[in-house]
Parts: sequence; structure tokens; C-alpha cells
Amino acid sequence: MRRLAARGAAGDAGEVVAPAADGWDSAQARSPSPWRLIGLCAIWDTGVFLPSAAWNGVSSGVERRRLNEAKKVSRRMPLSPRISHPPRKQSLESSYIFYTLSQGGWEMLSSVQEIQLKRFEVTRPRGLGNKERGRVPRMARQPAPPWVHAAFLFCLLGLGGAIEIPMDLTQPPTITKQSVKDHIVDPRDNILIECEAKGNPAPSFHWTRNSRFFNIAKDPRVSMRRRSGTLVIDFRSGGRPEEYEGEYQCFARNKFGTALSNRIRLQVSKSPLWPKENLDPVVVQEGAPLTLQCNPPPGLPSPVIFWMSSSMEPIAQDKRVSQGHNGDLYFSNVMLQDMQTDYSCNARFHFTHTIQQKNPFTLKVLTNHPYNDSSLRNHPDMYSARGVAERTPSFMYPQGTASSQMVLRGMDLLLECIASGVPTPDIAWYKKGGDLPSDKAKFENFNKALRITNVSEEDSGEYFCLASNKMGSIRHTISVRVKAAPYWLDEPKNLILAPGEDGRLVCRANGNPKPTVQWMVNGEPLQSAPPNPNREVAGDTIIFRDTQISSRAVYQCNTSNEHGYLLANAFVSVLDVPPRMLSPRNQLIRVILYNRTRLDCPFFGSPIPTLRWFKNGQGSNLDGGNYHVYENGSLEIKMIRKEDQGIYTCVATNILGKAENQVRLEVKDPTRIYRMPEDQVAKRGTTVQLECRVKHDPSLKLTVSWLKDDEPLYIGNRMKREDDSLTIFGVAERDQGSYTCVASTELDQDLAKAYLTVLADQATPTNRLAALPKGRPDRPRDLELTDLAERSVRLTWIPGDDNNSPITDYVVQFEEDQFQPGVWHDHSKYPGSVNSAVLRLSPYVNYQFRVIAINEVGSSHPSLPSERYRTSGAPPESNPGDVKGEGTRKNNMEITWTPMNATSAFGPNLRYIVKWRRRETREAWNNVTVWGSRYVVGQTPVYVPYEIRVQAENDFGKGPEPESVIGYSGEDYPRAAPTEVKVRVMNSTAISLQWNRVYSDTVQGQLREYRAYYWRESSLLKNLWVSQKRQQASFPGDRLRGVVSRLFPYSNYKLEMVVVNGRGDGPRSETKEFTTPEGVPSAPRRFRVRQPNLETINLEWDHPEHPNGIMLGYTLKYVAFNGTKVGKQIVENFSPNQTKFTVQRTDPVSRYRFTLSARTQVGSGEAVTEESPAPPNEATPTAAPPTLPPTTVGATGAVSSTDATAIAATTEATTAPIIPTVAPTTIATTTVATTTATAATTTTTESPPTTTSGTKIHESAPDEQSIWNVTVLPNSKWANITWKHNFGPGTDFVVEYIDSNHTKKTVPVKAQTQPIQLTDLYPGMTYTLRVYSRDNEGISSTVITFMTSTAYTNNQADIATQGWFIGLMCAIALLVLILLIVCFIKRSRGGKYPVREKKDVPLGPEDPKEEDGSFDYSDEDNKPLQGSQTSLDGTIKQQESDDSLVDYGEGGEGQFNEDGSFIGQYTVKKDKDETEGNESSEATSPVNAIYSLA
Repeated sequence: MRRLAARGAAGDAGEVVAPAADGWDSAQARSPSPWRLIGLCAIWDTGVFLPSAAWNGVSSGVERRRLNEAKKVSRRMPLSPRISHPPRKQSLESSYIFYTLSQGGWEMLSSVQEIQLKRFEVTRPRGLGNKERGRVPRMARQPAPPWVHAAFLFCLLGLGGAIEIPMDLTQPPTITKQSVKDHIVDPRDNILIECEAKGNPAPSFHWTRNSRFFNIAKDPRVSMRRRSGTLVIDFRSGGRPEEYEGEYQCFARNKFGTALSNRIRLQVSKSPLWPKENLDPVVVQEGAPLTLQCNPPPGLPSPVIFWMSSSMEPIAQDKRVSQGHNGDLYFSNVMLQDMQTDYSCNARFHFTHTIQQKNPFTLKVLTNHPYNDSSLRNHPDMYSARGVAERTPSFMYPQGTASSQMVLRGMDLLLECIASGVPTPDIAWYKKGGDLPSDKAKFENFNKALRITNVSEEDSGEYFCLASNKMGSIRHTISVRVKAAPYWLDEPKNLILAPGEDGRLVCRANGNPKPTVQWMVNGEPLQSAPPNPNREVAGDTIIFRDTQISSRAVYQCNTSNEHGYLLANAFVSVLDVPPRMLSPRNQLIRVILYNRTRLDCPFFGSPIPTLRWFKNGQGSNLDGGNYHVYENGSLEIKMIRKEDQGIYTCVATNILGKAENQVRLEVKDPTRIYRMPEDQVAKRGTTVQLECRVKHDPSLKLTVSWLKDDEPLYIGNRMKREDDSLTIFGVAERDQGSYTCVASTELDQDLAKAYLTVLADQATPTNRLAALPKGRPDRPRDLELTDLAERSVRLTWIPGDDNNSPITDYVVQFEEDQFQPGVWHDHSKYPGSVNSAVLRLSPYVNYQFRVIAINEVGSSHPSLPSERYRTSGAPPESNPGDVKGEGTRKNNMEITWTPMNATSAFGPNLRYIVKWRRRETREAWNNVTVWGSRYVVGQTPVYVPYEIRVQAENDFGKGPEPESVIGYSGEDYPRAAPTEVKVRVMNSTAISLQWNRVYSDTVQGQLREYRAYYWRESSLLKNLWVSQKRQQASFPGDRLRGVVSRLFPYSNYKLEMVVVNGRGDGPRSETKEFTTPEGVPSAPRRFRVRQPNLETINLEWDHPEHPNGIMLGYTLKYVAFNGTKVGKQIVENFSPNQTKFTVQRTDPVSRYRFTLSARTQVGSGEAVTEESPAPPNEATPTAAPPTLPPTTVGATGAVSSTDATAIAATTEATTAPIIPTVAPTTIATTTVATTTATAATTTTTESPPTTTSGTKIHESAPDEQSIWNVTVLPNSKWANITWKHNFGPGTDFVVEYIDSNHTKKTVPVKAQTQPIQLTDLYPGMTYTLRVYSRDNEGISSTVITFMTSTAYTNNQADIATQGWFIGLMCAIALLVLILLIVCFIKRSRGGKYPVREKKDVPLGPEDPKEEDGSFDYSDEDNKPLQGSQTSLDGTIKQQESDDSLVDYGEGGEGQFNEDGSFIGQYTVKKDKDETEGNESSEATSPVNAIYSLA
């Protein structure tokens, strides 16, 4: 059964009903006064609502906003016109947040008492515990999107404006609306410069232009809107908008003062045409850098630049080709394929909505490799394959090694580095002396640009970009200076004072440089204003003392520096007003049970009144507990209960009098569908009834309506709607769909949904639910507490929809509000067949429960919480655990324990009785009562044992007698050092130590370890610098000997020993000196193998980093190999100073493996191995090469393989590779099954994942943002990477991989760019890899391991060892022997074999042997190693002619001489007719006979 339900409830203020003339009468509802609702800002999950005076229509439109199906209800089910309250939360899913601001009262308080806006959220009503149990699933509550939070901040800014005075009171002018400072207008439209203000009397307006009075009456094009200062400049009758550019300022004036707008700089948008120019083709060498300059025409505002071809195709950009911030197009290196299109710069101008296109550039690329082979584009070494010389990076932008940049605070800082080089360099960004701000830094343009948003002073400093490729690296340093236009620290606010009161206006701003502050009054400098004895100016503050009515004015604060200015108006109004209420009297507010509700009482007065709330005429003020009074006077009731119903009175008082208002609150039961429509499958023509039974508050009018497929259902002749059901007669196919029952009142609503499936007559009824996907259960609902007892309670709930998967378990959780409010803990678990359970409770806990349903798919969202239930108290039944006593200083002991939680406190005022005494002294116990979880005992001897006890106690009594725990007082530093320290050299890298232990009384604490500090004083080799950094070796416990390893050979060392306890090190022993003997050197550094041509191989290397002795020379071993054949090893010895060697190749087909090591008199050291480059005829991998099927690895699985060769990457060859038949390897948690063409092995292992040729991490898709199912398909020098994720489009990722030498590399990629190919990998190397989000490195995939295949690995067995091949060769030899015997017999009979003359058939033009019509089928220079054979799969391509004896044998007239040697001349191939015409000749040719049989 598929069901859906949702519930709505009234908002915080409930339904507001204005009273009729006879008092509390809600029969005739009216709209509330604008005073009550003005300034309200409501935010919910579908939008932002800013109310106006037309409140009723707006509130109706947003009343039924819902998520999922509920959203569509609101657009088709308008509420009764009686609704006259603000938008409010209507369902389990919606989250409406309200911020109310009453005109006058609240804003006045906010200025004087620094009111903070309070956030409150309406929650859905909890169930009332009815015995009729329906099953109503929960609709998933979704978090509000980020823009909602931005809108929320916007509303806060709107609510936090200047102080409001009721408009019926006199007041100076206030600017309410004005144009932006930099006002750019479209020249095609009329110009509008806004300026609006309010005041009493209404203000008049005038303007200045360029600081001079602007006479509007003299210009017929300029007019001012009525009751406003907004200027309108009309160009319908002609005129040039440019003539009106300048700086404008608006003045709003009445008899109490003058307010000023900002200085508005008016500019007309410009979109000039591109200058005409003829562009010659750009000629560039392949591999060289190139910059195509855009130089767009200057526009206002600046245009948006993008590059396209002349055919309007966008230019693909990547790490090599990208557009700079200045609009130019940069090529780090030009390739031949760049010539396939032209390049045109386009400028899009915002205001005119036009695009200007520059004449296109045409590229002509000069290259040494004229063929644009597409297979080379993804070659791991694309440049060398195309003959492009590799180059170290150099910067194209910016130039040089250093530059500087200034940015204003709050703006975005954009740093850019574009580099050229071959291969294309990678760009990395760093900040000197610190890290990049991870929360604000963002990499753009393939890491070529660094953007830091919302710059602050902390972002100043030196940044540098590092451009690197395998040829080297360079860097550019950018010095960033952060300046700041003025920004407010304390903006002046309107000041409302009573006569004789004191006050102040503060105008405090900051900036860089420091801004200057200028005060004005009514638009004139304060210095030229009439003197006022009650006013004192102190820098950025104006102080008013004993203010009088005559002090009313509007003050302006102008703070400015070279980067900008701020202008603020703040008036001083002196009023003497008794308290007045601003909302209608005797309001009726109706709310739903268990909602959070807020009662507003907007007021005004001067001096500021105080406000108190009372209920039902009682004398006590309402505040605390379930009530909370905000500083603006609003009363919030956190959770409405039946007993909260009544009359509430708010009283505002000041010295001039008091005012009061009353609000009547009615609490209504929630609307609930307790029997919902069921999913049904019906035959066509039958009758279907969908039930919908509802319970609601009888005082509210209930409306039940139906939707079909989320649209209002038309009730035709075949349908009958009753109060509790919908009946469909003669079901037709068009009736199939979803039906939603909507039960609504004026205050709330509930939804339930079912699906009707209609079957044709001939169809066999099937269960539609079987085809529905399974899902997590909906959350339980309507939790009810009954059978209340001291230590138990019965909890009952209504199950949610199981979503086609039966519920297996329920988990009951609880929350308490004393120790850990808001934290939920598991209480108990029950089978899925029950919906009621008796819960065992602890004393004195204010419980609140919720239930989670579980099925095979997963867990539901938690139910809404139940009502709270507090149990009675009792003495504790246990004591705190984990009691410890440890010293933090040498003369104290800190006693700590784990505090008891709410379920073990059992009563109020939980405290702990701490007792202690010295062990084995039988002295009296010391004790103290503590409310925390620690106590420090002072003035203790050094490291003395104590007995400790901690007992719990509350107001009901003490807990049980606790057990004693042994603790120790603080330790002091050891007083003695180890003696008789002896050093014995074991070998070149290790020594053994021996010492005498110290006396226990000198340790002054617990002996942790003996520790040896040692350092390398010098090397025995002259002029070799060594690091003298101190190192340490620890020997835990009370030991007398130890070993120090990992020393450097052939060096002088010094060593000291100390004793270590919990406080630290003791004194050091005498210094011992020792010398390590000579050892073997480390591996030679930077071993490089280059092959300039086919005849020679050049080797170069650097000296070892650690000689570890006197170098005697180097040993080089190398061997030629060809597939599975390996030649003889050759050994060369060199002198210590030789670092180069050239090998003369004897076989251009084979490759060479070189092993180099350095040696001392001790022996040879670590060797380094490299192989010669691949021959030029090796196949180039493409983007999607043939590979073995990927290995699937479980999320916790391990990978193991017994045949690394069988799982290697695809063989690289020019001919089609022979792929072994390999079944996909499926790896469970601990079992691996690997199947190859030659073996089948099952291995059980629990080791970490090992290397495979193809690895795929198979995981289920998570709910949160994650990365999973990472698949790696490697070859010898590259690997293809794919993965799955649930991020949004355009998300950046980073592929991070680390080789066996711990070299880490990262590749940034876009979400849609898959697969990703990793190049420059090393054959036979093991790599670890992960994929993570570029914006949040914490969101990462599982780390996987893979191995690249060994170069030239041949998975096929040697053909020479195969039985079928040996048999075939024997058969051929026998056949040749028979033919020779036949020829001998014929010769003995006198037969002759004429030698055919050279035929007149011409050779093909492609044959290089046209001179004599013959060809050479062997090449002495390209022979393979002796005894080697070419593999059948073509892995190693021989340097041979493409012709063969088969092609030339047919019809040939070759002969053998008397001793059997072949003396005939091979001719070119013949067609079929010629062959058939020479059958007699073929019969006498032994060679033809052989090939005919073959």
C-alpha cells in the first residue's frame, strides 16, 4: 500500500480575528490593523514573503504551502476568506520562520535596549492519543536551500532599520528609498533617479547636480513624481542621455529638519563597436606558446568576454588552452589540432544585450609531424610522439618573477598565473607564512586562477604560484595589499528622547586608510550651524544633555577615505507621549494544540514604557517556564496546552501614564485523518470506494476535498463524494492514478494519498505493489503517553507507511532537558509488529520520546517528539565511574571522574562527596562536596599514593558507599642520570647501549623510560655537510640496555642519556662519543636513460646522497630483453668521478634494463634500475584501450591474486592484441576468486587490498554527498579512472595518487569529465589512489591500490614450447624430405628444371626493388636476438619487409641446384588466371608444392 499524509498547523500567532462591536465576537472576521503586521518577514522552504497593506490576499495565497504533493494543494485549494493571519507552518515538512516587527514600539526598544531579533519556529501538533490507529506516513522534511538563508539575512537587514515613530506624531524626514551610488542606465530607456522619504509634515524635495542646485522647472524633459522626490528624465521627444551624466543628491525637508540621500553618480551604459581590422594568419611552431589578444572596446559596464569560432562553436578550454581574466586566449603550447578551427573574441554587453564579435584569428601551425593522428592526443607522451621538444615552464602572465596587487576589503581577490611549457605545466598556489584560507579560497580556470572571496585584512601578504612540469619549475610572487573603503562599526541610529533626557549619536567607521568623519545638521556642516548649548561634539560622537523640544533636527554623518564614503542620516526627536497601544483591542487568537505561539503587544511611548503580561487578571507577571517575554514586549508560549487557554493582558507604563490591551487565546484540537484511503487494484467497470475519515476540533469548520494526480478532482456523474469517502462507479482506465484526500480547517490541514490501478477485463489481476520500489519506512506519528507511573510509562504510536518493505523493528529514543538538552539517546528496541510498549524510566528525568521505524532498506526519520513526562525523584543508586587521582603539579593531586547522566542522577542538585587520605597511614578521611567533575588537592608530597572515594548525592539522599581507588600525587623531575653508560658499535648503522639503573627515590615519580639523545657531529668524509639535529631513542620501563639503529655510517656521533618520568626529563649523563664504521652507499640519484637514436643509449646519474664511506666507483649491469627472451648480462665498472656512459646498441629491436649501484670497500649499495625507452613502433594507448574486465571489490573486501601476469594490462602492440579470456573477479569481504586462461585459483585472505590490473570499489549510493564505485583500468604507463557521486553539476573533484616512492600527484577534474586518464605512470609500479571533492577534502572515496603492468609483458606462452607447433614443424620437415626424394628420382630420370627468365610483368610501384624485380626478405641489421622468435600476438614487431614467400611462391619458377639449394628468382605475385595457366610449372616446383599444402 502506498500512502502519503501531511499535517498543517496554525502559525505562531494563530488565527487573528478582530473583535466586533459587542466584544469577544469572532463571527465576522476582519483584517488586522496594519500596525500589527507591518514589517513582518516570513521565510519558508519555497520563497520569501514581504507583506504589504493588502494582507488578506497574500496570506490566502501562502496559507497552504506544502512540500511534495502538499505544495500543489495550495495552488488549487484556497482557504476561506476568514483567514487573516500571517503565513505559517502548515505541515510536517515545511519550516516557516517568522520575524515580526510592530511599527513604533519594537523598533524604538531596539535602539535603546539593543533588541536582538528572535527566531521562532512553529512545530506540528502532536497526537492526542486516540485509540483508533491509522497508519499515516511522514513526508520527508527537507532542509531549506541556501538561498532561503540568504533571504533570511536580507529580512533581518530590512527589519533592523531606523527607529519608527507612528506617523500621526510629528517627526523629521527619513529617506526610505534611493538609487544606488553608481547608477548606470540604459540609453534606450527613460532615466529614473529614485528618492523617497517620509515625515510629518510630509517632506518636500529638491536636488543638486554636481554640487549645484538643479532647477527642474527649467528643463522640460525632467519631472518629479508626485509625493516623491524621484526624478524622471523623458527622452521620448528627443535628447541625448549623455548630457545628464553627473553626480546627483536629493534633499528631503520639513520644518523639523532635512535628510540627504547618497551622492548618486549617474552614468549612461556604453557598448561601442569593435574597430575594423584585418588579421593576418598567425604562424607558430608546434609546441611554442601563443597569446591571442582580445582587446575589447571599453564599455560601461565592462563586457563579458568569451571565445568562439566563426561558426559560433565555443572554443574548448583545458589546462593547455584557456582564457585569461583580461580576455586573452592563452596557449601554453600549440598543437597541430589547434589549426582545425579559427578563433574569434566575443564581447557581451549587459545593458544593451548585444554581442560584438571580433574578426577571427586563423592559425597556421608549423610541425615536424604533418599528420594529425588523433590517437596521439591522449598519448602519455604526446609531445615526444609528435617530435615536439620539451621545455621548462615560463610565465605568459604575469611577466617576471614578482608583481603586486591591491584589493578592497569585502571584494574578491583574483590572482592569475598562466604558464607555457612542454608538457603543459601544472599550477599550484601557496601563501608565504601560512595556509590559503580554505573557507574562502577557490581555484578557477584549471588552477590558473586563485579567487579569495570577501577579502579581509588577514588575507594580505605574499602569494606565489608554482608552475611545474617534468622539465622543471618556476614561481611568481604576488604581493597583495588589502585596503578598505569605509565600513560601519557603529552606524548612527534615530534618537527619540523625552524632554530633559540625555542621549548620544555615535558614528564610528573603519577603513584603510583611516576614514575621516564629518558631521552635518540638516544638510549643512555642523560648524556653520547655530550653536546649541545642549549639544557637544566629541569626534565621532555627539552628546545631548537636558534635551528640549527645540533640539529636533536631522544629523548626517559622512565618513570617507580615498576608496569611498558612507553617509547616514539620524534624527533627534524630542517627544512627550504617554503609552499607547498600536494593535487592535480585544483580539481573538486561535491556535492548534502543542504549537508554539507568540502574542504581540506593539506599543509606543516616550519615555520608553515598561511592559508586563498577566493572565486571567492574576497579579503575577508571566515570564519563565513555558513563557518567555521578548524585549519588544511579545509573549511567547513555547508549547500550547489546554490550560493555556484564557485572556492575556499586556500593560505598558511610563511616568506619563499607562495603557493596556487584551488578547483572548483559544486552543483547538488538530485535524487528523485516522482512516486513510488504501492503494487498490480494480478491474474496469467495477466500483471502488476510497475512505477518508477525519477527526477535527468541532468548533472549526471542516472541509474535505479530493485531488487526482495533484490536480483538483472533478466530481462527475460516476463519482460520489461523501464526508468520509469517495466512491467511483464503473471504473475506467482514465481513472487510474493517485488520489489525495485533503482535510482542512481554518487553522490546519491533513493529507492522505492512495493509488488506484485499473486492469483491463482480459488482464489477470496482479499485485501492483510487487512492482513498486522498496523504500525506507515513513516515520511513526501521534505518539501518546498513558499508564503514567513513578518508574514506567506506556508509549503508543501509529506506524507510518512501510513503503513496500515490512517494518522489522522500532527504536525508542529519549531526550531530557537538564543535562543534555536536544541530545537523543536510544532507550529500547521492539519488534515491528507492535505499536505500544511499557518503558522503564529513571527517577527525576523530564522525558520526551520519539520512535524510529526500521525495515530492510533502512531507518525512517524520527517521529515528532511526544509530550514531556517528569518522574519523581529518589536517592542515587550508583556512583560516578572512572575515578582517577593524578598530579598536575609536583605538590597537588587532581581527582577526576565521569559525571553521572540524567538517568542516573535520580534527583535535583546532583553533587559529589569526594574523600581522600594517604594510603596505609589510617589517617582520617578528608572530604569536600563538589558540583563539577574534578577536585584538586593541594600541598601534597611528591608522588605519594592516596585512597580516593567519590560518592553521589542529591536532594533525596546519598548513593551507596563507594569503593576506594588508588591515586598518586604529582611528580617532580628526576634527580639523577644513568651512570656507567657504555657504547658498543654493532655495525655501520647501529650501536648497543648499556647503563646502570638509577635509585628509585631519585626518580620522584613513575619511571616511564630511559632515553638516549644523540646527534651526528660530523662525517669522516671531508667537506660533507651534515645535520646536527638532535634525535632520541626511547627504552620504556626499567631496562639496562638497548639498541640505537638507523645511524649514518662513517660518521662521528655524540650521545647523552636521561631518565624520564611523567613530569619530564632528568639531568643528562656524561656525553659519550663514538664513530660508525664505513658502510655501503645509498643509491645514485637521478639515474636517467635517454636514447637519441637507434644506435646509442646515453646514461647519466648523480652521486649518491649518502656516500657512507670512501667511494670506490660505480657498477653498471645491463641486459637486453625481447619479450620473454633475455640476453646475456654485461657488467661495467666506473671510477667514482664518472657520471656518464654511452651504450652502443647491437640490437635495435630489443630493449635494455640497466641496474646501477655505487660501491665502497664494504660493498655495493642500493641499486637503481631503469629501462631504455620503448621503440618507436610500440602501440600508442588510446582513450578506451582493450583491457581486462575490472575487478569488483566490496566496500570492506580485500583483493588478492596469484597470477600478476595473467591480470596485467593490455599488451601494447601495433597488431591487434590477443586478449586472454579473463572472467571478472568478484571479491567479497574476505574471499577472492581469480579466473584466467591458464589457471583458476581461489584464495581466502584478510589482508589489505593488493594490486590488480583493474580495480573497482563497489559501494551502495549513500544519502549524503559522497563519492563511491571508483574504477581503475591501468596499462603500463597510464590508467583510466571513473567513479560515481551525488554532487551537483559542475562540481570540481581532485584525483590524488601516490606511487611506491611516496610521490604524491593530484589531477583536478570536473564532475562531467569522465573517464579521467592518468598519464606519466611507471610500468610495474604500485599506486594508491583516492578521489575527493575539491571544495571539501573531507568528502573522499575509499583509498584503493592498483599496479601498472610491466612493459612488454606477454601473457601468451612461448610458442616454441607448444606441442602443436612442434608437431607442425615435424610434419613440414617430413613433407620437404618426401619432396626432395621425389625430385631426386625425377632428376635421376633426366628431368630438367628450366630457370625462368625475368618476366615482363612490371613490379608494383610500391615495390622498392624495381631494378631487378626481386626483394630481400631478411635484414641483417634488424635481426632479433639469437635464438629469439617473434611472438604470435605481434607484441614485438620485427623490422622486416611485409612480403613473404607465400605471396611469391605461387607460379614462381624458382629452382634448386644439384645440392638442394634454392637458385630460382622470386617474382612478383600473379593473378589467378596466370596461376592457373602454369599448373605444369607449379607441379614441378617444390617450393610451390610446399606452400600449396600449407
